[in-house]
Amino acid sequence: MKRMILVAVALALSPAGVWGQFVLPGPDRAEGEGPFDRLIIRGAVVIDGTGAPPRGPVDIVVEGNRISRIVGVGVPGRPIAQDGRPEGATREIDAEGMYVMPGFVDLHLHTGDPTKTPEAEYVYKLWMAHGITAGRGVEYGPVDFSLSEKERSARNEITAPRMFVYQRPGQGWDQGRVDTPEQARAWVRWAAERGIDGVKLVAYPPEIMEALLDEANQLGLGTTAHLAQLGVAQMNAIDAARLGLGTITHYYGLFEALYDDHDVQPWPTDMNYANEQHRFGEVANQWNVIHPQGSEEWNALLAELLEHDVVLDPTMTAYLASRDVMRARTAEWHERYTLPTLWDFYEPSRENHGSYYYDWTTRDEIAWKNFYRVWMALLDDYKDMGGKVTVSSDAGFIYNLFGFSTIEEMELLQEAGFHPLEVIRGATMHGAETLAAPRGERPAFGVVREGMLADLVISPENPLENLKVLYGTGHERLNPDTGEKERIGGILYTIKDGIVYDAQRLLEDVARMVEEQRRNRGVTSP
Repeated sequence: MKRMILVAVALALSPAGVWGQFVLPGPDRAEGEGPFDRLIIRGAVVIDGTGAPPRGPVDIVVEGNRISRIVGVGVPGRPIAQDGRPEGATREIDAEGMYVMPGFVDLHLHTGDPTKTPEAEYVYKLWMAHGITAGRGVEYGPVDFSLSEKERSARNEITAPRMFVYQRPGQGWDQGRVDTPEQARAWVRWAAERGIDGVKLVAYPPEIMEALLDEANQLGLGTTAHLAQLGVAQMNAIDAARLGLGTITHYYGLFEALYDDHDVQPWPTDMNYANEQHRFGEVANQWNVIHPQGSEEWNALLAELLEHDVVLDPTMTAYLASRDVMRARTAEWHERYTLPTLWDFYEPSRENHGSYYYDWTTRDEIAWKNFYRVWMALLDDYKDMGGKVTVSSDAGFIYNLFGFSTIEEMELLQEAGFHPLEVIRGATMHGAETLAAPRGERPAFGVVREGMLADLVISPENPLENLKVLYGTGHERLNPDTGEKERIGGILYTIKDGIVYDAQRLLEDVARMVEEQRRNRGVTSP
């Protein structure tokens, strides 16, 4: 009965002409234990999210939904010291030899759409199984759907991360197109009144962009921009930063701000943006038309972005198939965790956004490998200067699976030159700071510290040695003692708001959803 009511609500909330159909909202929460009066995580090693080195063993006391105490209980290589350990637990987790981190914050999330992911539960559980306890939806779905799911998550009525709702200008209201500065300001005021957390922008004309950003900043709304190719010639990264943009997502606008001998991208004469292989294929051909790493222009761009406190949110994982499409298509998690409907969307298509592999060539992949090399250098240099580089996924496109791709993004940052502690900081503290900053607040999560909200990840293996152990599928290796093949890792528990979720059980739920859809379709593979 409750499920039928949710379907009716979803139909009522879906605005005509925006999404047309609906993703079924998350069902009432049936997973997770707690919050507890006194949860004690025993004997763990803490990676606190600030960039500090791990420390342990410690006991972590959680009262309700907050960390109340972190108590050292000895030294490595010796038995746990029993004297002075906190007592009175209503629930204990034996985490001796395990690693505790803040819950991960993914700053570029979509719930999908009915053609790909008919039920939000599928997406939410993949996120939670990979330790994602908070995220920025850009957007999750229609305005009313997104705000409803945000509130249900805040009340822990559904199994889902904390949801920060960003929407595109014009979404959700009935007062016409946002095509004047006055309309832009009016929509931002309307969005703030509705409880929307921020604005997802593209590269609007300068007068519209200025109005949107100025009004959003005055009202404490966050801003993030995909500075799309159709507008980037008028609004590149530095133009938007000077107007007050908070976050640049993807790569758009960065390379365009560094052109050497051009003011716009030197497109081929047959370029057509509506052809998705052109749209994505030509991006990589910017790698050698910009001022090089270390040049005066390169350093000046990064310095000015830092001066404006711009966050770079790259989503490298979203485009990873472009440099090796066969690897992305055959990733080991697809067989068990990718819905057939999502797989249909991934396949080469003239209609589906991002399904642009009509005739992808070695030449295309080489260009993208060169592009990544330059892109990664830019991100690493910005981080070295003190800039924030965060973790996000933009999953649901281009063979990019929810949850798994967030961990993949962490690996890519390590490839770019980030120490694993810097990677985890980007995925936790820096992500949380980015969400809190527009309101002038300090984040309530993102660091393992007394007084912070109990959003935590418990990993049986050390992610600093190998980030692969955070994948839901774990990591395959030879056992160093037996010489036999074994699979290790996978997050053990995700804790959100003091509620303990069995991450592996969430993955089993996802696998059952995939299998059920296959049976209904009469298929046995993605």
